[in-house]
Amino acid sequence: MKQYLTLALLFSLSTTSIVLCAKIGMQNNNSATNNNKTNRENEQKEDKSFDEIAYTWTRTFAEMLQKTEQKHYRINNLQECMIHAFDAFLNCLDPHSDFLGPKSFKSISDKISGEFFGIGVIIDATRDAKDKFMTIVDTIPEGPSDKAGIRPMDKIIEIEGKPLEGMSTEETMVLLKGPKDSVVHVKILRDGQSDLLEFDIIRDVIKEQVLLAFYLEKIQTYYVALTMFTSNSAYQLEKLLNKIKKKKVRALILDLRNNSGGLLDAAIDIIGLFAPNKSLVVTQKDKNNQEINRHETHREPLDINVPIFILTNNFTASAAEILAGCLKQHSEHLEKKGKKQKQLMIFIVGSRTFGKGSVQEVIPVSNNSAVKITTSLYFLPDNVSIQGEGITPDFVVEKTFPPTKQVSWFTKYYGREQSLKNYIKTTEDKEEQEKESPDKKEEKLQHQTWSQRAQTRLQEDNQFKQALTLANIYHVAKTSCPQNVSNRHKAIEFMNSVFISDNEITMQEVKI
Repeated sequence: MKQYLTLALLFSLSTTSIVLCAKIGMQNNNSATNNNKTNRENEQKEDKSFDEIAYTWTRTFAEMLQKTEQKHYRINNLQECMIHAFDAFLNCLDPHSDFLGPKSFKSISDKISGEFFGIGVIIDATRDAKDKFMTIVDTIPEGPSDKAGIRPMDKIIEIEGKPLEGMSTEETMVLLKGPKDSVVHVKILRDGQSDLLEFDIIRDVIKEQVLLAFYLEKIQTYYVALTMFTSNSAYQLEKLLNKIKKKKVRALILDLRNNSGGLLDAAIDIIGLFAPNKSLVVTQKDKNNQEINRHETHREPLDINVPIFILTNNFTASAAEILAGCLKQHSEHLEKKGKKQKQLMIFIVGSRTFGKGSVQEVIPVSNNSAVKITTSLYFLPDNVSIQGEGITPDFVVEKTFPPTKQVSWFTKYYGREQSLKNYIKTTEDKEEQEKESPDKKEEKLQHQTWSQRAQTRLQEDNQFKQALTLANIYHVAKTSCPQNVSNRHKAIEFMNSVFISDNEITMQEVKI
């Protein structure tokens, strides 16, 4: 079948001619600087390599199609095979680049342009298409999933009877969205449950109330959790900060854990509440390291002088990382400007963030399909990239989880004098009230509001409690020895001298 080879050859030659025309046009630009000439030479080498590889392997691909048509016993789903092949190629470049076939591209386009509704979940951004499940990192407060009984760390195994293995995250999200009041059926795997759980979730409007706040009166501290960034996030936070200004507050704890991002503009608006006007937030650079976009704050900050402890974890990603990293850097910049400059005390507590600093574009191609490819990277002030690195906390506190049912049972019934038969009792026998079993505890949680469940979980949250400890250390130091916390650097040094983080502890053996 010569048409395959001809098609491959034409494709390769047309690609080469386009690239060559672009090169000739650049070479005729006499106003280019020496740096641009060097860049062009590098581009030409890269393009030549790309052209050669594309020509050689496109020819091989055409030969493979020819042999398959001639020899394969039965050819089924050829279009799906082609889509998977293109998707595999893009996945080899980076984990965020995908090929969207006609169905996926149409569904995504419809969801963007039409009026479709979701189930209110925040998903694990690290998921791979090979995974057999999709982890729900958190639910949107009082959203459809929350009301249906879905819980954080539940794993979706099936959507409408379709297994998730081999399905991209975009495809799974398309299945979860649909018309208002329509029902989507999901199967869930939950830790501690041997059987799969089934839920019928009614799709609805996802409210933009993504901010949850508590006031801890005894220690005069505000806790604020931002689950994602929407167009309303900065407005909600500003309302809360205006309340804080009227009270005597020791610290603000801003919880960005499990925040996978959202609108970058919303994150910039939030940064504008704290950083000086016209502060650089992030720059966007292409593969030639050329700046193609620059984002700055565009308002005067609020007059608020409260230390902020930002909680992060490995699910803090994208715009949430930009928020945490940018505020941290502006805090450092203001410190360098000296005593006359009002200090912005920002401290990061928890574990290292996810590390997604890349930008993707969806570009339509032939056959009603599209490619979603990574086109640029984000850089924080001082040209700091979070891509693959994430934000490292000032105080490392790894998350600890409650013991399993088996461990809880073992510690309850073994390892104590009371577990021994006929142990001597020093007090009169009293009927011991049976402790609430894990199953009853979970059943009780089902009847609580999202806010009540959040409070219950915070009671067992070691990262949250350690952030409170650090806030108290800072407050005591500011009251009794203010010179030790007069700037960010000194404050971190002092708090580290009295706070035991999860960093490796250095010790020496003492021989006697």
